[in-house]
Amino acid sequence: MSHFKFYSAKPASKIYRTTNWSSYNRALINRGNISIWLDPKTQWYAQSQGKQGRNQTYSDTAIQCCLMIKLLFRLSLRMVTGFVQSLIKLSGLDWTAPDYSTLCRRQKHIDIAISYQKSSDGLHLLVDSTGLKFLGEGEWKRKKHGAEYRRQWRKLHIAIDAKTLQIRAVQLTTNNVSDSQVIEDLLAQIPLDEPIDSVYTDGAYDTKHCRQVILDRDAHAIIPPRKNAKPWKDQQARSIERNELLKTVKRLGRSLWKKWSGYHRRSLVETKMHCIKLLGDKLTARSFPSQVNEIHARMAVLNKFTELGRPHTQVVS
Repeated sequence: MSHFKFYSAKPASKIYRTTNWSSYNRALINRGNISIWLDPKTQWYAQSQGKQGRNQTYSDTAIQCCLMIKLLFRLSLRMVTGFVQSLIKLSGLDWTAPDYSTLCRRQKHIDIAISYQKSSDGLHLLVDSTGLKFLGEGEWKRKKHGAEYRRQWRKLHIAIDAKTLQIRAVQLTTNNVSDSQVIEDLLAQIPLDEPIDSVYTDGAYDTKHCRQVILDRDAHAIIPPRKNAKPWKDQQARSIERNELLKTVKRLGRSLWKKWSGYHRRSLVETKMHCIKLLGDKLTARSFPSQVNEIHARMAVLNKFTELGRPHTQVVS
């Protein structure tokens, strides 16, 4: 008796075409335009606060502009002063650039304004995290004296809007903080009057706490269960939903479930994380408050670039 083996054909790769190439091309060109950083309408100098003591010379907007330029061109604080002053002169503006000591002092306490486009319908959040190295005391000693090597890291957590691709929430933590501990802080950065439709994360967020936090915002948790996952025994809504998901994944298979649930969207946040590291895979600031603001300045730069324009694609075959 002969036996036949049937092999399923590998699905053909989809081909995508950019439909707004003309406007996206202009957006890419405008990313190199000086005027997007030095707008003549900017309130460059700080307004009087009417308080005792010396008023600040430069506004938070001016300090943020300098920090964004520092990150974009990977300059030291002293170089930023000279670079910004030359840009001001080329732009024909009657301003002066902050000196490096002012930038060093103000970057610890400034609140970086990260602009974004508010979602008109339900927000689909894509969450991811990565590690960022910084020059700690041990590494400096090793470079200087050849002492023992001590690697130090910070952990960056972000959530982006799947529609606009802009960063909507960001949190910098020490490397001993797990992903699941941060999800509540990320969702708290989304205004309560802005509905969240779904939250896409990886298996590290498959915990009762994470699912409860997402459920409290009336959102759907698109989280793949871990490969060795077991059903949860309690009868709360979060556990019932997760146990049904576990049955579905076992019945359909992980690949088919990811395709059915739209889990492939998470690749967008991984691409955004790559863009963040293109601005530098290390943190240059030494103190934690300065590192937080350094990261926030990166987010402001990337959101500004995305606001100028992004590609729109569609499947052609």
